[in-house]
Amino acid sequence: MQLIQRFYPVIMDYLEQNSFVREPKGLYEPVDYIMQLGGKRLRPILALAACDLFGTDYKKALPAALAVEVFHNFSLVHDDIMDDATLRRGKPTVHEKYDTNTAILSGDVMLILAYKSLCETADKSLTPRLIDIFNETAELVCEGQQYDMEFETSDEITIAQYLKMIELKTAALLRGSLQMGAVIGGVEEDDFYHISEYGRKVGIAFQLQDDFLDTFGDNQKVGKKRGGDILQNKKTWMILKAYEVADPERKNALKTWMKDKTGDEDQKIEAVTKILEDLNIPDMTVALMKKYRDEALDHLTKLTGAKAAVSGLEELANLIIVRDY
Repeated sequence: MQLIQRFYPVIMDYLEQNSFVREPKGLYEPVDYIMQLGGKRLRPILALAACDLFGTDYKKALPAALAVEVFHNFSLVHDDIMDDATLRRGKPTVHEKYDTNTAILSGDVMLILAYKSLCETADKSLTPRLIDIFNETAELVCEGQQYDMEFETSDEITIAQYLKMIELKTAALLRGSLQMGAVIGGVEEDDFYHISEYGRKVGIAFQLQDDFLDTFGDNQKVGKKRGGDILQNKKTWMILKAYEVADPERKNALKTWMKDKTGDEDQKIEAVTKILEDLNIPDMTVALMKKYRDEALDHLTKLTGAKAAVSGLEELANLIIVRDY
């Protein structure tokens, strides 16, 4: 918990100092709403931690940290519209609380606000590289979201394709947050590679745990309806692995349920969940998360940064796969 305990209050103070409340109210109130909904603030914490890792005052990375958090929440606003989600962190999504047009436009301005914050980094000589990292990251996230949408209507998705999709949609932003913090911290190229790979591996484990919690988590802790991925017929790693290991009878039953769009929602969630449990998919998922966690930790051993900071990143990698929200 050391990174969270150290940097979470810093992020929250910086958010308060950089309020999004302004005119026109109809544009910026939804921005403030989504930014105040809470969340783990994992991405800005990673940016600060990476800067600190290489011996530079982490406060120099605060504009970049805010940029990645605003971008992350911008992507959630638009993702919720595409997924027709009603809850985000236990509260109404932006398009539910306001309306879809407002959510689209407020999301758009959040992207601009993210760039503005990034460009406020004090050392202007770093701005071109930071923008390059941010642009690459944003492009990968959009590519991942497109694949995610396409996978919903395709019956030919492989496990490898799914893992690549979450590497783009989720891991890319965790990796990019670390990369930007490391650049501000004065990282050397060898260390840049290892901190990037740590972020990529941790990011994949993070999304696998998100998928796990969507199906097996506690509604109150996760902050959204359990089984949302099942209702949207998403081919998560768990579903794809179930197809791979199931006997013909269970495989056919699972496919039937995952194509159903008209039946009782609770019944569908319970039926699919039971199939996954009968096939031991939860334990397989945990084993895969641990594999990616271990690979991430291996890259940490090769970093030349401060030992205390490395220890914090090691602890964070372990927390990611045992969290319950």
